[in-house]
Amino acid sequence: MSEKRKVVITGASGYIASLLLPAFRERYDLTLLDVRTTDREGNEVEGVQIADLTQRDRDAYRHHFRRADAVVHLGFTRAEDKSDPVQDFYAELANVEMAFHVYQTAQEEGVRRVVVASSNHAADYYEPLILDKKWDIVTPEMRPFSDNFYGWAKEAYEHLGFVFAVGRMQFRGVDIENSAPNRVENVQVRIGGPREDDVDRIEPGDLRRMIRGLAVYISQRDLQQLFIKSIETEDISDEEGVPFQVFYGISGNSQAFWSIVNARKVIGYEPEDNSEYRFSDQIHSHIKAAKGS
Repeated sequence: MSEKRKVVITGASGYIASLLLPAFRERYDLTLLDVRTTDREGNEVEGVQIADLTQRDRDAYRHHFRRADAVVHLGFTRAEDKSDPVQDFYAELANVEMAFHVYQTAQEEGVRRVVVASSNHAADYYEPLILDKKWDIVTPEMRPFSDNFYGWAKEAYEHLGFVFAVGRMQFRGVDIENSAPNRVENVQVRIGGPREDDVDRIEPGDLRRMIRGLAVYISQRDLQQLFIKSIETEDISDEEGVPFQVFYGISGNSQAFWSIVNARKVIGYEPEDNSEYRFSDQIHSHIKAAKGS
């Protein structure tokens, strides 16, 4: 039996990690990092080590990255008062800086690949246009636009990841032949709706929100598959040979308005679930309520 891949997980006490860890624990030799060892309900998460990746002193945590094959970056910090846009901006700025620390430390320690929890909100400006029938679909190749600081930060993660995937770093313009000692292969997963109760929490008869919920759904097993294949696929290079990809994190939903064509082609993603089948009872209830109103 081949040796297990060594994988570092940041934000290991968070919600997305809770969906991934059941599969990851069986498959990988894990290093779990977070600023707390408990989840939001106060339950201890086995194996988590304390590491604050917002610190600029990377020597405080670089040993965790040493000899790792991949890093899955799920770490995230939020403003104490999300209603204050200034606090919100500075919290998201800290998240961008944390992403830099992860990429830079991975590059310095020779980690081959970083897989990042981006978000559909990196391009959420398009979503109302789609729901208003002014736009059809968003693809990962389109210019990401967001109209909020959360989405802006996710967009920044992606652009910063591309810088490390190209590997020129401080070199500009004509200095194309110069590169960093190690390029950092980079996958950005724009996660959709990974919760099973989103459709249930929609006001009965609100078809607009129902369609949105059906479009963005991703099941736990599809999320696990998408991340595992993002970690393990040997070649993730784009057409120019840059090891960088952006994938939408959704199941094979009939109502989808985000494209997963590139995930199917590049890493062989084959979603097993479809929100239209998963939530068929709720769909009928919403349609009935809408007709009644």
